[in-house]
Amino acid sequence: MSFINDWRIIILLCLTLGLAPFFPEPHLWGKIRWIVGGAKGMALMDWFDVLLHGFPFILLLRKIILYLIKK
Repeated sequence: MSFINDWRIIILLCLTLGLAPFFPEPHLWGKIRWIVGGAKGMALMDWFDVLLHGFPFILLLRKIILYLIKK
């Protein structure tokens, strides 16, 4: 479980899984815009996709919060 607390792996996950595919825009960014726009027409698979691509950023946010609490 130490990989969950490793900065390098979390950053790598954010840059690869979190932002893939990169063109024409990061996939997660498109999904967030869709949700902000009302999420009309989103199926269960789309919500799972948001969770999958957003998970590295959740890990990053968790790591930052733990770091700030320790400090």
